[in-house]
Amino acid sequence: MHKKSLLFLQVCGYLSLTLLISASRQKNVSVSNDSKPNIILIFTDDQRFNSVHALGNDQVITPNLDRLVKNGTTFTHAYNMGAWHGAVCVASRAMLITGLSVWDAKKQEANYAPLVAARGFWPQQLKQVGYETYMTGKWHVATDAQKLFDHASNIRPGMPNQTPQGYNRPLSRQDTTWQPWNEEYGGFWKGGKHWSEVVADDAVGYIADASKKDTPFFMYLAFNAPHDPRQAPKRWVDKYPVDQIKLPVSYLDDYPYKTEMGCGTDLRDEQLAPFPRTPFAVRKNIQEYYASISYMDEQVGRILDALRKSGKMENTYIIFTADHGLSVGHHGLMGKQSMFDHSVRPPLVINGPGIPKGEKRDQNVYMQDVMATSYELAGVKKPAHVFFNSLLPIIRDKRTKSPYSDIYGCYMNTQRMVRTDKYKMIIYPAASKILLFDLLQDPEEMHDISDLTTSKNILKELKTKLLEQQKLMKDELDLSSFLNKI
Repeated sequence: MHKKSLLFLQVCGYLSLTLLISASRQKNVSVSNDSKPNIILIFTDDQRFNSVHALGNDQVITPNLDRLVKNGTTFTHAYNMGAWHGAVCVASRAMLITGLSVWDAKKQEANYAPLVAARGFWPQQLKQVGYETYMTGKWHVATDAQKLFDHASNIRPGMPNQTPQGYNRPLSRQDTTWQPWNEEYGGFWKGGKHWSEVVADDAVGYIADASKKDTPFFMYLAFNAPHDPRQAPKRWVDKYPVDQIKLPVSYLDDYPYKTEMGCGTDLRDEQLAPFPRTPFAVRKNIQEYYASISYMDEQVGRILDALRKSGKMENTYIIFTADHGLSVGHHGLMGKQSMFDHSVRPPLVINGPGIPKGEKRDQNVYMQDVMATSYELAGVKKPAHVFFNSLLPIIRDKRTKSPYSDIYGCYMNTQRMVRTDKYKMIIYPAASKILLFDLLQDPEEMHDISDLTTSKNILKELKTKLLEQQKLMKDELDLSSFLNKI
């Protein structure tokens, strides 16, 4: 396509989006400040769905996240839609803060100015209906957080600095050069105080400030933990003796399609542990992962205690989720750049007035639905550009169907996925490989049944669903010739 024509289409696209958001903004329905609840997002990085004790992991110590599970409703099957490069959190956060689906978010990332001008970002929408907005911690969105939030402090990059000593380790039991509590390597310790503690410090201060006002507030509290370098005080690491760590059921020394799927030896996340994987190296990484989660959980406890003391708890909704999961040894992988549930599925828990306590919902949803959920709570009419949906109908009535017929997943042009309640199909185009899993019989996704005669009709059905999802998501990867072989 001619460059001038391409530029014209891009400009038209930005103008169309701006007009669409502006029209939606004008239709927002305001409610009085007296009836508005407070909303707090507690957001973690790289946290897998089953890395909370109360959600089925008896190894990890998370008493404060357990409190949220006990006092709220958990969505057990929430998903991140995917990513356009190795920093999966960038795409996840772009979708969360804008409401755009994955490929629309990628296009908009090149120029967020029209969306900012149209006040289409999450905190901007809440601010329009009377909210005071606060932010601290990880940002990693290609626009200035200080222009979107009323208050923003300690804005962190995508990850703390990793050091050469943090990669390709441990090589043996004697490999103790890098330790999670050793502050000389910086990382989470850079600045003199662990970043998880800094987030809690800021949150406690915000809550103290907000407690003196009648203005409803929205807090975006973004921990970098448990992203690597997985650092925590020694007292927490010691609570997880490495030889008592259970290996993942799906543990492999080497994943056969790692290169074709884009998770080979050149991917940063995969370089954290030696190739091929060893049981000890995986156990050591899991030990540090759990210690990082537990220390972060301790800080969440400080936030919850401050909220209770402030007198604001009874009128506050708390949303806890993460941008995606993490492999840490599942299927021989270490990162989050895969379509397996351990990589695309984070925890999602909602607490607050009228939210059922100790209940679970197993409908397939996207974690970015929490933005649209907050809009319904705040009395904001969902803007027309927002793809995602409120979870309140499902919370109110557990028989309510998911707003999504299927869940779509993508990673660059190297992976595609579609999943239903029962089946998941994963495609690696570069390997000409299709994987099919019966999720009810094989939740760990270990037994590919794509070659079974009984799977032919299932594959045909999922092929149709994937093509429909690609069209809906404006996915330009052409899989038609490949899928025609099914």
